[in-house]
Amino acid sequence: MTSTTTVALRAMRLLQFGDSMLPVGAFAFSNGVESAVQEGVVRDAATLKEFVATALEQAASCDGIALLVAHRAARADDIDSVIVADRAILVRKLNEEGRTMALRMGRKLAELAAHVAALPFLMRWRSVVETDAARGTYPATLGVVGAALGLDECEVFTTHQYGVATMMVSAALRLMRLSHLDGQALIFALNAGVDAAYEDASRASLDDMATFAPMADILAAAHVKAHVRLFMS
Repeated sequence: MTSTTTVALRAMRLLQFGDSMLPVGAFAFSNGVESAVQEGVVRDAATLKEFVATALEQAASCDGIALLVAHRAARADDIDSVIVADRAILVRKLNEEGRTMALRMGRKLAELAAHVAALPFLMRWRSVVETDAARGTYPATLGVVGAALGLDECEVFTTHQYGVATMMVSAALRLMRLSHLDGQALIFALNAGVDAAYEDASRASLDDMATFAPMADILAAAHVKAHVRLFMS
């Protein structure tokens, strides 16, 4: 964080780039919720909460770790280490839909951020992604964007976790009988564990990245073959 980045300005940047309406394509993905509803794994608010909680644990213990590594590397002007973190994310995406989501959102964020805030490291990262020297996954790109904008690593990690929860609950609102009030109550409850998740991720390295949720991969495989789909994942 630079000394010229005020608390108020950091808050504004965090609100803008953490907004669920940021045009990076999040609305097109459900992160497995669509398949979970179709297969009866998610049936009501209680089962939705369990499903999203599992996704948040996965996000923190895998993508969240690489996001923090990318953020620290960007602050140190170390593009090579960002590329390593970016690659570590992609190789741990076992299903095709997970890779598609990470890449489409990440590459759009790289393009958007470089256009909105033409800061040197953002421009370098966009160039690296456009030339395919890096794939440009969403968590790595978010780490870069946060560092460039003067956000600290906890703020950026929090933005990522909030985005996972809001993406999935927003999808559920279009897929099942769930009121907007209940949706907001779910997000409020689910995000209560972010401090502990950050503490664990902040002490981890890329070698510690791990995610184990067989049901999510099975549902992703089923979604690929679904005849009717509202979401891309």
